[in-house]
Amino acid sequence: MISLLDQRKPQVHVTGAQPFAMACDKQSLAGSVSQRACVFCGSRVVLYPIVDAVHLVHGPIGCAAYTWDIRGALSSGPQLHRLSFSTDLQEKDVIYGGEKKLYQALVELIDEYQPKAAFVYSTCIVGLIGDDVQAICKRVAAEKNIPVLPVHSEGFKGTKKDGYRAACEAMFTLVGTADTLGIPRTSINILGDFNLAGETWILRRYYQEMGVDVVATITGDARIDDIRRAHGASLNVVQCSGSMTSLAQMMKEKYGIPFLKVSYFGLEDTAKALYDVAEYFPENPAILTRARTLVAREIAAALPALRHYRQALAGKRAALYTGGAFKAFSLVRALRTLGMTTVMAGSQTGNAQDYDHLRQICDDGTVLVDDTNPLELAKFIQEKQVDLFIGGVKERPIAFKLGVAFCDHNHERKIPLAGFEGMVHFAREVHDSVMSPVWQFTRRPAETIQPPALPGGTGIAALATEARP
Repeated sequence: MISLLDQRKPQVHVTGAQPFAMACDKQSLAGSVSQRACVFCGSRVVLYPIVDAVHLVHGPIGCAAYTWDIRGALSSGPQLHRLSFSTDLQEKDVIYGGEKKLYQALVELIDEYQPKAAFVYSTCIVGLIGDDVQAICKRVAAEKNIPVLPVHSEGFKGTKKDGYRAACEAMFTLVGTADTLGIPRTSINILGDFNLAGETWILRRYYQEMGVDVVATITGDARIDDIRRAHGASLNVVQCSGSMTSLAQMMKEKYGIPFLKVSYFGLEDTAKALYDVAEYFPENPAILTRARTLVAREIAAALPALRHYRQALAGKRAALYTGGAFKAFSLVRALRTLGMTTVMAGSQTGNAQDYDHLRQICDDGTVLVDDTNPLELAKFIQEKQVDLFIGGVKERPIAFKLGVAFCDHNHERKIPLAGFEGMVHFAREVHDSVMSPVWQFTRRPAETIQPPALPGGTGIAALATEARP
């Protein structure tokens, strides 16, 4: 094991070691250069894909850099979410306040773009100078007759996870403000998918084929009017549990809508998600029948390519670092389907239950890390002789500097990785990166590693058998 700062040791665990006790849900260690993002980033991640709203960053211009087209969140209509708006607070505004500037910006933007709503993000400096953002939003909402929603996302208030909650609280004020006429009993909301590279459209297609109506997608390719009537759905299906569970809980408490936590990454998890939703409507058995037909067809179409990629990838070692831990579960299973072993796994925002589950599904000797930093990541990649690193834009340079293949599984990607076809895209990207001839000039001498044995009930063959209707 590499040397760690004493304060960081409780946030690292090696599976198989006893006892299991992993610290998490805590502030980043000062000076450790955490990979985490701030509260503002978390709120922006969640709300950005609402395509018919104005998104105004109240703060210095630098914060607005986290806006224009940095994500692959696509829209089937309006492109307003791709524009970057900021009040551009200067030194004079810090002294005298930025409320007048905020009011003027909101009025001009609403007059120019005629949005369905406006979100105003408070940044660090706004929290320090004490602008009454809520009062300005209330005033403009009354004058313009549209929702103008303050997002209390001052970056210093916590972590990215706190930003998720701030975004959910802002959205929750919209839910329940429109009628639910015409929404059928067999209806759901898709929460926590952000339509990266069009993934929400893939999921919609699956549910439409099953006979399940999708009321709102929150927030991939989202519309304000759909969010306002989302309380009419029978079930919330939560993909990114870290970002959207709080909204699902609020809707359950106020409107009695239950929710399921699912994942659409990998064959097994996608199939289970569709089956779980179908089984929620036992009064309509045709939905489950159609789900079985869909799953069997899609898996049969995917298997030939996956077998081909598995032949080359079996025995390779992978490390992964995600925003939320729920995605890490799916990636461990998806990599196992490709014959690969996960030797390091971590997240920015996982909780104790997440890491306990991750420990159970990983092989002994896997390093689990919470809120890690570039130095730790680099050292673990070297120590574990990793062939592939899965992460986001901040992790890519670490992999390439070490001569390790990389797969972008975060918000910047342009290829859909969700659903059955997404698993094929994922396998192809992993294969093309790991097997690239460029690594012969950078990589350590290859070791002989035996392909891992797949436990019963997992892997391609087992899943293909289980998926038959």
